[in-house]
Amino acid sequence: MRIFKPLLILVIITCTMAYSGEQPPANVVISKIVLQQSAQNQSFIGTLYYDRISHVSSEVSGLVVKIGVRAGDRVNKGMPIVNLDTEILEKEILIHKNQIHQARLHINHSKKNYQRMDSLYKKGGISEKDYDDARFVHDNALLKKLYSETTLEKLLIQKRKSVIKAPFDGIILEKNVDSGDWVNQGRQLVRIGSVNDLFIKVPIAETLLKFISPGDKVRVIINAYNKEMTGIVDNLSPIADAKTKNVFIKIRIPMLTKVVQNMSATVFISTGISQKLAMIPRDALFKSQGNDFVYTIKENKAVQLPVNIVTYLGNLIGADNKHFTEGMSVIVEGNERLRPDQSLVVVGEK
Repeated sequence: MRIFKPLLILVIITCTMAYSGEQPPANVVISKIVLQQSAQNQSFIGTLYYDRISHVSSEVSGLVVKIGVRAGDRVNKGMPIVNLDTEILEKEILIHKNQIHQARLHINHSKKNYQRMDSLYKKGGISEKDYDDARFVHDNALLKKLYSETTLEKLLIQKRKSVIKAPFDGIILEKNVDSGDWVNQGRQLVRIGSVNDLFIKVPIAETLLKFISPGDKVRVIINAYNKEMTGIVDNLSPIADAKTKNVFIKIRIPMLTKVVQNMSATVFISTGISQKLAMIPRDALFKSQGNDFVYTIKENKAVQLPVNIVTYLGNLIGADNKHFTEGMSVIVEGNERLRPDQSLVVVGEK
């Protein structure tokens, strides 16, 4: 009976509220509106591209024995991309190493002979010709060793350059060779786009340039993935379109794991002067009949207010409605099923 009585009272209260048409109080989380200076913006469609592209070529000729990448692969700086055959090169390197060893032996022998001839020549025991011949043999042995060492260094460089490596962190945009191909010096092997130099090229009217400055942060949406991020205005193209007079703005964006050159992106760019706007969390927004609204609180009840969105700033929107004031509460959690004039219980604040 002790359990049954409270349950009965709760059922009676609920039934009474349902009969009277009053909804039970809803638990909600609120956030405070902040007024700040911001500019109106507009969405533009831009194109992704790599601002830094390397056409990787071979510095030496050779047969491709291995290619470790495919178009679309991600590579790190210094990673081997193409390996050329070095079997004959290895034999030439071994030959010159042996020649250097042989030259050392010859140098030691000729040096001792030259020193003996030098001693005899000073005492008048040999002719000047014999002395000069001994010195020539020794000097020639030194030159042969130097020649072999220089040739060996060249062969080792050639061997090192038989492994073509990625010049920077990037994406393989194009592969032009495969195993078994013969490549000549200077032939393009692959084309790499730098992942640290990913930009969006956005055409805008030249009249909007006065509202944009390098370093400005802009909202970007990668349309293919509906992925939102922050871009930074880097620069503008020095040549405007001759017909439309549009100017291309370069927007730098963070590295993406899956990106294709010439993909589309939506960029929100300032199109007006700065004004004081109410900054409202986007979680507070909901749509009704195609229009944007938020819920605020008045006398512990939900009040629905229209929102005129002027700009987007990350997780916030800027609205110019006069009914929004500094510090006004808006509901950011629990607003999905609210009804106007519904009683509220605030359980938290963000």
